[in-house]
Amino acid sequence: MNELKGEIIGINGPIVTVTLPSVRNGEQVRVGKLALMGEVIRLDGDKATVQVYESTESLHPGDMAMALGHPLSVELGPGLLGKIFDGVQRPLDKIYAEHGDYITRGLKLDSLARDKVWDFTPNNRLPLGTKITPGTLIGKVQETATISHPILVPPNCHGEVVELAHAGEYTIEHIVAKIKPDNGDIVPLRLFHRWPVRTPRPYLSRDHGVVPLITGQRILDTFFPLLKGGKGAVPGPFGAGKTMLQQQIARWANADIVIYVGCGERGNELVDILESFPKLTDPYTGRSLMERTLLIANTSNMPVVAREASIYVGITIAEYYRDLGYDVVMVADSTSRWAEALREVGGRLGQMPVEEGYPAYLASRLAAFYERAGCVKTLSNQKASITLIGAVSPPGGDFSEPVTGHTKEIVQTFWALSKALADARHYPSIDWNDSFSEGVETAQQWWAENIDNRWQAYRNESLALLAQSDELERIVNLVGPEALSSAQRWVLDGASLIREGVLQQSAVDEIDSFCSPEKQMRLLSLMLEIYHQGLTLIEAGVPVQQLSDLALLTRAKRIKSEFSNAEIYKFGEFEQEILEAFDKIQVEYGC
Repeated sequence: MNELKGEIIGINGPIVTVTLPSVRNGEQVRVGKLALMGEVIRLDGDKATVQVYESTESLHPGDMAMALGHPLSVELGPGLLGKIFDGVQRPLDKIYAEHGDYITRGLKLDSLARDKVWDFTPNNRLPLGTKITPGTLIGKVQETATISHPILVPPNCHGEVVELAHAGEYTIEHIVAKIKPDNGDIVPLRLFHRWPVRTPRPYLSRDHGVVPLITGQRILDTFFPLLKGGKGAVPGPFGAGKTMLQQQIARWANADIVIYVGCGERGNELVDILESFPKLTDPYTGRSLMERTLLIANTSNMPVVAREASIYVGITIAEYYRDLGYDVVMVADSTSRWAEALREVGGRLGQMPVEEGYPAYLASRLAAFYERAGCVKTLSNQKASITLIGAVSPPGGDFSEPVTGHTKEIVQTFWALSKALADARHYPSIDWNDSFSEGVETAQQWWAENIDNRWQAYRNESLALLAQSDELERIVNLVGPEALSSAQRWVLDGASLIREGVLQQSAVDEIDSFCSPEKQMRLLSLMLEIYHQGLTLIEAGVPVQQLSDLALLTRAKRIKSEFSNAEIYKFGEFEQEILEAFDKIQVEYGC
């Protein structure tokens, strides 16, 4: 389409009204002398309302407006992994090299490097004249040392192969194949293509998740599992540890590709991520974590409208790697900032506000976004998934506010963070009373087949013990511990073993930052065995204080940091010490 030109007739913050006859809704535009990037969001005859993804300072009526003929799109191809982009997929390293510390307005930068050369290996099973469909393998390149990048026919292309490049080195702009449709001109295929961010990429079919996402965090994997292809949320007030928990997931999750989107978060938190991630080692390959990671950074001081774009840019790139056959985890921190952007734009457009000023379409936008997660059979007939985890930042920790409330109805796993636990230095500060997972029954099958068939029984008993302890603590707060029997006081000690020995996990502990499923089960069974043995002694007449004062119980709460994932056998040795100590007490009291 030829570029359409018009002019600005009104400015309201990031919302600009222009005259652009024949422009389409959703089309990308440039406005002003700096050619600021924007997107059409409403049409009224020849007038178009544009949301601009950059600061509109210095714009004035009469300035140029130009429609580009395509919607907001991302470039998809080799060279994405290891990169850090802003909210509209401009590479931050290139911005820094060419323009310094700050993002200059109106920048026009290629998302993928045009001068980088890739070693392309064609698909030798694709002779000329072959009829191809979307998802057909053309060839492949090695994107990083650990990730092979298939070059597939884009979703909107089909026809007959009339030319296929030989093996060799090519830039992403080189033509590697030519396709002749049944009707129309020959279509050249390159190593990359563009895709509109608001249009979900197609697939053959969708399926239910059957395998849990292993994060190495005990309270997530053992107590509230999230299935690959599932939708999860991490709500919590300021200071509860949302960002740290999401960083742990991004670092340790057993996914092929990790995409981290910082949407409207504080700059210091994103700087910490941008500086730390490139230094991290992938626990599964021993190489740099960035070889399978992509970061999108959009801080709270950047234009508010770009927050919405960053979410869609991230999920579109996630869908692309899913289409290549990979299991992808996307972390969005946070969807509340995205919702705030919707609220601001809705207010400037004069839309009727509903709950707490949010637009009426908030729930449908959230649902449509989370729906882009899932386990699918791709166009290339492979099984792949996108697991979507969104942080939510309810003001004052109020989980009844609209964003948290609607998200809770959409997601399958809800990891509710507690300010009280965070203040008590209990991390991850996930409240086991407010959290839930709909994937427990499915996860049980995986745990039973691969780790231990007692997983669900242990989980249920531990949660019941924690719930019983909460009830008893309320009694203690009212009338004191003297009102409890020895068995009830031992329940408090048993729950303490679960809380401190299993649920607490330090992100900076070199030994315990990641806990394998085998170690998780061994640790949990150890705590429950201690509780059961102690309960037997108490029922036989041993005073509870005699057990509570055992130094080995204090060590049991810290044993997680003593033995690594490769030293699980040592838990048996420690358990034997505990049993011997209990036997001595039993002999002492003659029971």
